[in-house]
Amino acid sequence: MDIANSPKPSRIKKTYRSIVQKYNSTISTLTPYTLYRWIFTISLIIIYLVRTFSLKGWYIVTYALGIYLLNIFLAFLSPKFDPALEMDDEDEDEDEDDEGLVLPVHEDDEFKPFIRKLPEFKFWHSATRATILALICTLFKFLDIPVFWPILVIYFIGLFGITMKRQIKHMIKYKYVPMDIGKKHYTIPKSSE
Repeated sequence: MDIANSPKPSRIKKTYRSIVQKYNSTISTLTPYTLYRWIFTISLIIIYLVRTFSLKGWYIVTYALGIYLLNIFLAFLSPKFDPALEMDDEDEDEDEDDEGLVLPVHEDDEFKPFIRKLPEFKFWHSATRATILALICTLFKFLDIPVFWPILVIYFIGLFGITMKRQIKHMIKYKYVPMDIGKKHYTIPKSSE
């Protein structure tokens, strides 16, 4: 097909592409400002919670937001390459020399950096979009489904406790810490000339 004979994009497509380009440009400029991004997202979550508590509704939307945030938080805490699966593969394929990427579990193991399943920026971006979507949902009365909310709260707390307990046990078993807290930082001594 000839480029000269190809149909020109419609005005709607051009407008859509322009909006997407501006959005991506804005998101790219926000990348280095981690603290300010998270302050904005936490502020959005607080605004959402104040809105739902003051209106006394949208508990299903709040529950769905909570489950989604828990899900992406667990992906943020998890390694990209699960050591449990890697060890199972090693047990099955003892004849092969291919080790793949695994976290060190013994003192003599080689250091391999922690690579997250969900990087921090994507975690922030997903959490912010989900919170904005939940805020938009509170504008529509038909999404305010009547439900006995204490059961949802108890169920969410139980689900949170069980999943975090399992995640922490996994961290302890395979000796990885997804945060920089408590890790050694090596610096090069400055030479006095």
